[in-house]
Amino acid sequence: MYIEKLNVLNFKNYSSEEISLSPEINLVTGLNGSGKTNLLDAIHCLSLGKSAFSTQEQNLILTHQPFLSVLGFFHKSGKSYEVRYDYQKGSKKVILLDGKAYDRLSDHIGRFPVVMINPDDQKIIREGSEERRKFFDQLFCQIDHHYLTQLMHYVHLLKQRNALLKEWKESSGKKDYVLLDSYDAPLLRLNKELYDKRQKYTAHFMTYFLLQYKKLTEDKEQMKIVYQSDVAKEDFAGLFHKNRERDQILERTTLGIHKDDFIFTIGEQQAVKHFGSQGQQKSFVIALKLAQLEMMREFSKTEPILLLDDIFDKLDDERIHHLVHNIAGTTSGQIFITDARPERSMEIIRLLKREIRIFHVSKGEIVVSDK
Repeated sequence: MYIEKLNVLNFKNYSSEEISLSPEINLVTGLNGSGKTNLLDAIHCLSLGKSAFSTQEQNLILTHQPFLSVLGFFHKSGKSYEVRYDYQKGSKKVILLDGKAYDRLSDHIGRFPVVMINPDDQKIIREGSEERRKFFDQLFCQIDHHYLTQLMHYVHLLKQRNALLKEWKESSGKKDYVLLDSYDAPLLRLNKELYDKRQKYTAHFMTYFLLQYKKLTEDKEQMKIVYQSDVAKEDFAGLFHKNRERDQILERTTLGIHKDDFIFTIGEQQAVKHFGSQGQQKSFVIALKLAQLEMMREFSKTEPILLLDDIFDKLDDERIHHLVHNIAGTTSGQIFITDARPERSMEIIRLLKREIRIFHVSKGEIVVSDK
């Protein structure tokens, strides 16, 4: 799968740009702040229906403009598709496939798989459990649409239950336990179903992850991902009901898969974020992302697009050479690479003997380079 042509209108710092792309490697150069990452984010919006960096669509619109539009022409399994991502201030975003809007935006997830690797990915290791759940949920939602539907239903019920608990705390009226039961029954069922899927997919993911980490580094330390969940506890349903009083005091649901974590360890069960070196942490994150790509390829039966945003920063030439060749060996699909210092990566990329198109970005304008 690849994008043949990309049009952006009023997207971030781009007013109006149209570029034809290589189906293999696209190198985007330019100074920091010129808009290289924004170009990759436009592709992310087309593929996943949302920005990789902002949850607010209004933040994606060019200053002083009322709307934005991103248009991509995809080739997948011998067929051509036109995907459009539109947003106007004061309205909901719209995603159109071949000119037709989806009834549900969630139906778009997984159709045009993409994996992005960028410096912010260090958050997956260094920050709290929410970042790790987000990483794995994004993967599982792209490979299993039923998982996405179940997760959306769970989040909806959780919000309703938490709103009810808050209402009880703020009022001195009679508590409606019948209504609470109507939330708890499906929540308990979804907890079990989502837990089972997370456990199964995480075990499958580990096979890809360990292989990728071994290819990236000669580090002999044992790396591991341990999935932790309240649902694994004996008689989770009983604990969930016993926890009602505490939930009422705190005005939120304190047990469930929304509290799950994925523990990353090195050696003798030591946390990677505390005991892993900077190099080990960077290799760990890249291995996570490349494993994500391989698992998505397996389930989608197509080659995901790979977006590499400034991942060569702080790497010497030898490490860049090793990383590029490892990535190229992992995917035969379309790759986008951004680099503020293209001279350090251009010659290495050319050694791959794959079709390369080079773009230079300056102040929101894109020029095809002949270098």
